[in-house]
Amino acid sequence: MVRRILWGALALTPAAIVARFAFHVGDTTLFVLAAAALVPLAWLIGESTEHAAEHTGPGIGGFLNASFGNAPELIIALFAVADGLTEVVRGSITGSIVSNILLVLGFALLIGPPSPIDRRSVTSQLGLVLFAVLLYLIPSVPGFHGDPERHSLALATLGVAIVLLCVYAVVTFVRLRRESRAHTASGHAPEAGGWSLPAALATLAVATLATAIISEILVHSLESFAHTVGVSEFFIAVVIVAIVGNAAEHGGAVVIARRGKMKLATEIAVSSSAQVALLVAGTAAVVSWAIEPLSLAFRPIELITMGASAAFVAFVSLDGRSRRWEGALLIAAYCATATWYFLAGDRPVG
Repeated sequence: MVRRILWGALALTPAAIVARFAFHVGDTTLFVLAAAALVPLAWLIGESTEHAAEHTGPGIGGFLNASFGNAPELIIALFAVADGLTEVVRGSITGSIVSNILLVLGFALLIGPPSPIDRRSVTSQLGLVLFAVLLYLIPSVPGFHGDPERHSLALATLGVAIVLLCVYAVVTFVRLRRESRAHTASGHAPEAGGWSLPAALATLAVATLATAIISEILVHSLESFAHTVGVSEFFIAVVIVAIVGNAAEHGGAVVIARRGKMKLATEIAVSSSAQVALLVAGTAAVVSWAIEPLSLAFRPIELITMGASAAFVAFVSLDGRSRRWEGALLIAAYCATATWYFLAGDRPVG
């Protein structure tokens, strides 16, 4: 029954596109419609990722989900840069990192059965997040005072971005090669009646393209929505846009965890967080020079929550097993973090 509803809800995607480009409906309505349309798309990406993982193993399956799911996140960032919404870019990066390793992983642990997880992979991915946060300090500390968009900080960001991308490429190559060998050695055969790998990948690609279009609609209507509901743009970016923009990983990880595939579910959550911290942030900073140079000068609240979240989850996962009470603890930590974001408001000018 739920699957039928989700298949039917995919009609929200063309409805949002028509509402945006044909009928030019109000921005607040567009924001809500686009957010709703991303939910079934997230489910579809999660569904196709699960079928792909039957052929590739949980490690590579989590990487595929993170890669396809984070494509809209990068597109959202570039659209926001073009609109001059640099605080939205940084906020969505922060929110994506924190929500994946606290909220998504928390729900996966809470819903899924207690079982072993790949501690080595989880720890290494969280280490990458901490490494990225340390590099963010280079443009961020000078940006605590004065204009965070000044050219010198953008230049410092460019060097940081190149390092992030190089490290991500090397670590990902080594990890995927290890995962591929482990999956081949396991002798695991795909479940009967599942999708073929080409079909799963094609579905991933189509769903990601649709998600990218809906993401543009979301960004276009963000400012008006924030004004209408009376909350800061920072909160909208770090909580709402981050959750909606990463709906693919959010929905996919939870659905897969409910089916008992905890290694894949945890891979999706932590891989996505690491990919946002290194690949999405690095690519956005480099590509932004073709539009308007982007500075990765994060606020103290952003640096603290990103680093503390990664360290906290690394500590929780030390025993290499998932437990439901740990999931509840991570969700509670995210709720407390989101409350802090709400109280912080937008960055002071000057």
